Amino acid sequence: MKKDDLKYWVGFSMIPGIGAARGNRLVSFFDSMENAWKASDSDLSRAGIEETIITEIKKARGEINLDIEMEKIEKEGIRLITIKDKNYPKLLKEIYNPPFLLYVRGELKSEDEFAFAVVGARRCSDYGRQVTKELVTGLAQNKITIISGLAAGIDGIAHQAALAIKDARTIAVLGCGIDDASIYPTENRALAAEIINGRGAIISEYPIFTPPLKQNFPARNRIISGLSLGVLVVEATEVSGSLITGQFALEQGRDVFAVPGSIYNKNASGPNALIKKGAKLVERVDDILEELHLKNVAENIEAHEIIPENENEEKVLKVLELESKHIDEIAREAGIAISDLNGTLVTMEMKGLVRNVGGGNYMRAKR
Repeated sequence: MKKDDLKYWVGFSMIPGIGAARGNRLVSFFDSMENAWKASDSDLSRAGIEETIITEIKKARGEINLDIEMEKIEKEGIRLITIKDKNYPKLLKEIYNPPFLLYVRGELKSEDEFAFAVVGARRCSDYGRQVTKELVTGLAQNKITIISGLAAGIDGIAHQAALAIKDARTIAVLGCGIDDASIYPTENRALAAEIINGRGAIISEYPIFTPPLKQNFPARNRIISGLSLGVLVVEATEVSGSLITGQFALEQGRDVFAVPGSIYNKNASGPNALIKKGAKLVERVDDILEELHLKNVAENIEAHEIIPENENEEKVLKVLELESKHIDEIAREAGIAISDLNGTLVTMEMKGLVRNVGGGNYMRAKR
């Protein structure tokens, strides 16, 4: 996307009240975000923007110098990915109210489609630290990208454990700006720099210089789960951000996993409660790999192409060429009866051609 148009996306991301929902309304209604930025009150209203927000938009037009903002973003080494870009994360695009604009430092790669989130308490126990290191090490050795929130405690340990494995990748999702001065918490800024330097990416839907406001983090958590095939909660109280991430994962059709803990540890109350509600109990890394059929990820990433073995497989791969889809949509577009498609998908999944990402949705294992 051209820089001249990108600046209008940035402008809208800076306006109070223009979150994912309203941003996506603008994207859907207008031919370009430049047209949206310059639109009349009546056109903004027809796009579904309320009067109070229209007032904020008009105020921003006079106060924000978009060219200067773009210069600041470039100076910080930040890339911008819009929801219309081909390299926008495919799993994230499927969730309810995906970010219309992502600020990115580092690099997102195609293999990051094989991603798994690990979250937990900031004040974690030695048990939580040990379990996180062991499980993340196993996942990273199997070429799974580790997603977390860069927070103190379990999040930071998960990122560090991934970085300890050669060529492993990790992505940190922030609830603030990703410029050097805004990265939070400050004690993990060196960790963020290591991630950016060839080992993954840090991302946010918030513009640069956004402070770590409390209300930003629940929204941030939906991105953590949205980028992931599943979410593991290691330690957390029953009222915590980690449990919010787990709830988002359930709503997004992702699998939720939890590490059981002592009934005498308040940080075990969250995972134990999730297990009672149906989360998958995790004792070893294979509990995750087997449930999500992720044991052959390394082979899939190294493969140069996928070769279908029959006509039905060829049809399915063609339907899934650009994005993951629900089984009903696959059947309709491929012209395959559901009764036949079920068997085809099971076979293709066993061969590592497609992947079940939850909720009846499938994606190509490798492009």
